[in-house]
Amino acid sequence: QVQLVESGGGLVQPGGSLRLSCAASRSIIGIGTMGWYRQAPGKQRELVASITRGGTTNYADSAKGRFTVSRDNAKNTVYLQMNSLKSEDTAIYYCNRDPSLPEWWGQGTQVTVSS
Repeated sequence: QVQLVESGGGLVQPGGSLRLSCAASRSIIGIGTMGWYRQAPGKQRELVASITRGGTTNYADSAKGRFTVSRDNAKNTVYLQMNSLKSEDTAIYYCNRDPSLPEWWGQGTQVTVSS
């Protein structure tokens, strides 16, 4: 079991940037691949980006070229740098293992992109 705490969300204008953080309660090296997910109102939760233990990354088409996922294994933290934000990026963002485990979902962090 692990507790994941997401932070860094907020209100940002279109074209702006945010950096999300996900702090784990224990070492993430043993977890393996970590992912960032999001759920917009009325939509299913989707995987946005993932990063393996060794740093290999993968992105949803909607995130390619704009989002960058990274991890600091020493700090047990995963990051999501989001640039050129669009209104359609508005959602609650969560981190979890990839593939996800139901019992690992945290509260998430709200990202709202609006002028």
